[in-house]
Amino acid sequence: MTQDVAIIGIGLHPFGRHDTLTGRAQGAIALRAALKDAGIGWDRIGIAYGGSHDAGNADALCNDLGLTGLPFVNVANGCATGGSALASAVSAIRSGAAEFAVAVGFDKHPRGAFNPHPRDWGLPDWYGETGLMLTTQFFALKTRRYMHEHGITEDALVRVAQRAFRNGALNPQAWRRREMSYAEIAESMPVNLPLRQYMFCNPAEGGAAVVLCPAEVAKRYHAKPIIVKAAVVRTRHHGSFEVFSPALAAQQAPAPTVTASRAAFEQAGVAPRDIDVLQLQDTDSGSEVIHMAENGFCEHGEQERLLRDGETEIGGRLPINTDGGCLANGEPIGASGLRQVIEICTQLRQEAGARQVPGTPRLGYTHVYGAPGVSGVTILQR
Repeated sequence: MTQDVAIIGIGLHPFGRHDTLTGRAQGAIALRAALKDAGIGWDRIGIAYGGSHDAGNADALCNDLGLTGLPFVNVANGCATGGSALASAVSAIRSGAAEFAVAVGFDKHPRGAFNPHPRDWGLPDWYGETGLMLTTQFFALKTRRYMHEHGITEDALVRVAQRAFRNGALNPQAWRRREMSYAEIAESMPVNLPLRQYMFCNPAEGGAAVVLCPAEVAKRYHAKPIIVKAAVVRTRHHGSFEVFSPALAAQQAPAPTVTASRAAFEQAGVAPRDIDVLQLQDTDSGSEVIHMAENGFCEHGEQERLLRDGETEIGGRLPINTDGGCLANGEPIGASGLRQVIEICTQLRQEAGARQVPGTPRLGYTHVYGAPGVSGVTILQR
């Protein structure tokens, strides 16, 4: 590491359904907003990293923003694409490869569940024929096992979703902006039990972008730069229980979320107790419950009490997914991780309006998890 890096521009095209816009157009809108926030033009960007799963190559954005000849690297790391793009941009600036860098993501998924093909992921056909490529199946299996091992009940799954929709109702850019009652969620249609309809996020559309530069010059461009204290990506080890794994090892290894989180805290020189506001991957309620412990914010089995006592609410000790998370915003794969980063920047700038966490938050945390076992973690400081 040679120098600190700062985020000086953020831009978001709201997630949801936008029938008149392509995914790339939504990415371009987000990128232009981030450049405007940073007060610089596209011609000053020295390197860019971007990703899209279903809406074309991200470097096609150069056709919209300008063919300046910059190196633009396409990133594809499943749901961890945004976190991976950001970590790459941070590394580029730290190495001195560029003074200004961009991380951008966008997507436009068809309605319905994701439809991955086994051979694209190096898996035999039987894996798909038995239904395991349907990720709702996997996450339900993983959640069921976790609940059994750590004494978690369905109450925790309901409370995660209820808080997400409550926070989404406070976020003018959220897709789902209606609070839902405990009963609506608990009695919603079973999808893959123990997970029900309103405990899953939806594939969606949207765009997100951030502009970065060396921290030492950041205040020339933005009055409230956000310092990237850590940006880490880790993949799975043999024995970890991951989506698209065709077998379970006899001896379980730590998940990539655990290794990424530990590396990020070490890199930043802080501990989970120091974090004031956080975003955790909530593809479904069960995943958020698991990620609370895997990221070090509680012990396994402690989640139910934290949720019941309101400690994960906006006014609580550990405010999680203050913008509604994936559950209220949906998940455009290429953009979702950067939405998390933008929300934390907004909170640390104290510009989050009705969903602003109280006090003066100093440190924020983001976590994404993607197939087939990739986690990205960032720690941000005001």
